[in-house]
Order: sequence, then structure tokens, then C-alpha cells
Amino acid sequence: MAFWSSTSVFTSKVPRKILFMFTLSLSVTYLFYSLLSCYNSLQFPLQENYVYQGRLVTEETTSVTLREKLYSASQGFAVYTEALGTAASPAAEDHAEEAEQRTAEWTRTQASPTREAFHSTVLKKERQESSTTESELALMNCTSDYGVKKLPQAIIIGVKKGGTRALLEALRVHPDVRAVGNEPHFFDRNYEKGLDWYRDLMPSTLDGQITMEKTPSYFVTNHAPKRIYSMAKDIKLIIVVRNPVTRAISDYTQTLSKKPEIPTFEVLAFKNRTLGLIDASWSALRIGIYALHLESWMQYFPLSQMHFVSGERLIVDPAGEMARVQDFLGLKRIVTDKHFYFNKTKGFPCLKKPEDSSTPRCLGKSKGRTHPNIEADVIRRLHKFYKPFNQMFYQMTGQNFEWELDEESETRSSQD
Repeated sequence: MAFWSSTSVFTSKVPRKILFMFTLSLSVTYLFYSLLSCYNSLQFPLQENYVYQGRLVTEETTSVTLREKLYSASQGFAVYTEALGTAASPAAEDHAEEAEQRTAEWTRTQASPTREAFHSTVLKKERQESSTTESELALMNCTSDYGVKKLPQAIIIGVKKGGTRALLEALRVHPDVRAVGNEPHFFDRNYEKGLDWYRDLMPSTLDGQITMEKTPSYFVTNHAPKRIYSMAKDIKLIIVVRNPVTRAISDYTQTLSKKPEIPTFEVLAFKNRTLGLIDASWSALRIGIYALHLESWMQYFPLSQMHFVSGERLIVDPAGEMARVQDFLGLKRIVTDKHFYFNKTKGFPCLKKPEDSSTPRCLGKSKGRTHPNIEADVIRRLHKFYKPFNQMFYQMTGQNFEWELDEESETRSSQD
């Protein structure tokens, strides 16, 4: 009887204790893993953010990750094969030395994951640029609200049909340049709207980037120099000039494409064709009197704040002209000959296409139009008219643009 009593106690109490301990163990284990799961879900994003920010300010990431973000706009251009219409991606180049100072300063002031997302978005938009009509340029240059909108530190002020659009598009490849695509015409048409309106047109920029715009009509607007001087006395001005005879014909060609009913170039160019009296009041010819317009600008700005770009050299040697422009603006020489190819159809250089774009970034249909045939005698008379003004312009700028060589070559070709 005692045996059975002890056995029942064993079978009734011991299993209950074991079951209790087992249940308690499971509960503690479950509670532990639940707390651990909550801890991970709460802490991991903060840890990743901390690690990311810590990685941003390391020297290794400064020279690799951020350089790729800041300067990727100047890399990855495919070699354009005009005959096949295909592209092969060039090997990425190491820009460690030329990006070191910029990226170091950038990380000290803006170590934020949001900035990486911003650069990725902006660079993706830049790589999607192809043709450059005015409406597309307005959309392409849209950036997010990240950064600060500033008044321009540099302006391309002229001249019309000199190559200002080509220059602006090449400059926009540079990661330290942000420029509004369309022409604001603030200092000649919209000045009464005020500087706040003008500033709001500008793209948002980061520290170290240059805000730019281009409006070629500023160069021939009498009150533009004083107005720009009132805004910024130390602003940098870029003037793209071209043989005034060729420029005038190009100007006329553009007008003719919009208004086919206008008189011929010969009729508009002369007050009296028989006497050979040039009509200098015609805007197409008046713009080319560069020395006259430059006098107005030199009343407010020294030559050290002006840079003159040769429209002819911008065609035959775009990389060389871009190097001088980048030096003038205090930029690193990021835009080089690897960014250009010569378009035989249009007759001028185009930017090579990014590797993720289907078309090269070439100027639109409004550029590279075929000029009408102008009588040789008219061209000769125009060269003679412009010659003294050209010589004066050479003296004022200290540069010889050699436009007389164009006259000599045209005379030889007409004799042949």
C-alpha cells in the first residue's frame, strides 16, 4: 500500500513540476526573442544611419563614393559612332586628385543621405537630355528644392547667333555649374519684376556651385550694364563673338525660317545698293559692331571680369575654348575633348551622349541651318564696313580674332 502511495505522489507532482518548468522556459524564450525583435526593428535604422554618416566623413569614402556622385556627370560618356549609331562605354577614370578638395569641403558641410538621393535624381535628369529646344531646356534644368536659389555669379551676355547655346550646354556638363535653360531676359525686358522674381527663376545650387544664365540680347541693351552692375559688381561676364558678317547671315537665316515673306538679305543690308550705303540700323548688322557695344560695358566692368569666346574656335576646338572658360570661372577642367564629337550634318561639335541615353546631346533643329547664298559683292562690302570696328574691338579686348582671314579665303574662293 505504501508503495502505491509513493508512486502516485511521484506520478502526480513530478510531471507537474516538469511541465511548469518547461512552460516557463518556453515563455522566457519567447519573451526574449520578442524583445530582441523589437530592439532590432527600433535600432537597426539608427545604426545604419549612423554607420552611413560615419562612412561619409571617412577619407576613403570622400575619394570614392562622393566623387562618383559629384563628378559622375563628367564621366560615363559613350563614344559615339556616327556610321553605326551605336555607343561603347569608356572605362571610368579616376578623378581622385581633381575632386579631393571639392568632396572634402562638401562632406564637412552636407553629410546627409538625402543629398545622395538628390544628386542621383539630378544626374539622372541630366543624362536624359538629348535635343535642346527651349521647352525641353526649361524642363531639363528643373531641380528639387534642395539647395538655395541664388542670383547668378556669371552671365553669358552675348552675342546672338555667336554660339551662346553651345557654350551653355557644354558648361552644364560641369558638376559645379547650374544654369537656367531658357533665357530670362531680365535686364532687358523683365527688370520691373524685381530681383526676387529673377532669383526664383534660377536653379537651386549647393555650396561651391556657380549659378549661371544666358541672354545674348544683354550685350546690345544700353541699360543692361548698369543694371547688372547694381546687382553684382564682381559678376563674371562671358561674351561669345563671331565674324560679324557670318553672324549677320546666320541671324537673317533664323528670321527667314520664321518669316519667309521678308525681303532678301541684300535688300535689308543696304540703304542704297548702288552707292553701297550699309544700313547699320538693321539689327542683324548693328549687333556685329562689337566695339560700340563693348564701350558701354567697360564703363562699369573691367576687362578682368569679361571673357571673350571665339565662336569660330568653339567649333573647331571646343575643348580648348572650354578649358579657357573653365579657368575664367575658377572651375576645374572637367569638360574636355572626350565630351565632344563633330556632327558632319550640322557642321559643329555636339556633346557625346551619356551611356544611358539613346540620342546624343546635340543642339536642336534651330541650330545649324543652311545659309542662303549671298552675292559675293555684298559679302565683300560688309567685310569692308566691319573692318575698322573689328580692329577697334581687337585693341579693346587685346585679342585678334582674325576675321580678316575669312574675307581673304572668301575672296580667293570667288576668284576660283
